[in-house]
Amino acid sequence: MTTLFLILISAIFVSLISFVGVFTLLFKQKLFDRILFDLIALSAGGLIGGAFLHLIPEAIERFGQDGQDVFFYTILGFFLFFLLEKILYWRHCHNDKCQIHTFAYLNLLGDSIHNFIDGLVIAASFITSAPLGIVTTLAIALHEVPQELGDFGVLVYAGFKKTRAFAFNFLTAVLAVAGGIFGYLLSIYSESIATFLLPFAAGGFIYIAASDLIPEIKREPNLKKSLFNLLIFSAGILIIYSMRFLGVH
Repeated sequence: MTTLFLILISAIFVSLISFVGVFTLLFKQKLFDRILFDLIALSAGGLIGGAFLHLIPEAIERFGQDGQDVFFYTILGFFLFFLLEKILYWRHCHNDKCQIHTFAYLNLLGDSIHNFIDGLVIAASFITSAPLGIVTTLAIALHEVPQELGDFGVLVYAGFKKTRAFAFNFLTAVLAVAGGIFGYLLSIYSESIATFLLPFAAGGFIYIAASDLIPEIKREPNLKKSLFNLLIFSAGILIIYSMRFLGVH
């Protein structure tokens, strides 16, 4: 099974997660909010686990004697994701006076770039090794579920009909495939691109978890629910960690 085929299958799988929004039609709003909150906690754990237990260790191994450079590129990835969010108002408006429709399109633009980067990360991981690609795809998928549910809600709230929201969400998600192909083609001309993308992706994973997801689950005032969210968060880390015992590094 070729590397390009694995990249395409994984990117398509991540893209299809955009259709998860259809399940929002099956739940009452209160139940949907509860499920979304648990998914956010699971996502945060998955991203933290993917960054610290797989991407960074693999990058250090590939950098060899220059292993300390990995932390610089991890910080760079963290910073660039922060900059991207500030410029594009990623996922949240943060401005009570903003026009909802304008924000919806900015949100789509941000998601498009984000999904393209996801494709690049998937490509870099599979170019490094198939097992690492599997772990990375799983971490991205855990993150995509709550994000796509949230993005679908944003578009509907902005006035999009649900069918149109599905269509736009899917179009932005398909860019993960484009990113995967681009990353693979780029690796043909420079085999070292994957080495640099791994810590960059780790920084992005850490930023999303620490800046966007963990603050959401911290807002839960109920002690029992907070403890349950902590268990879900831990489960996300354990899912990624358990991949080691399956021979996935």
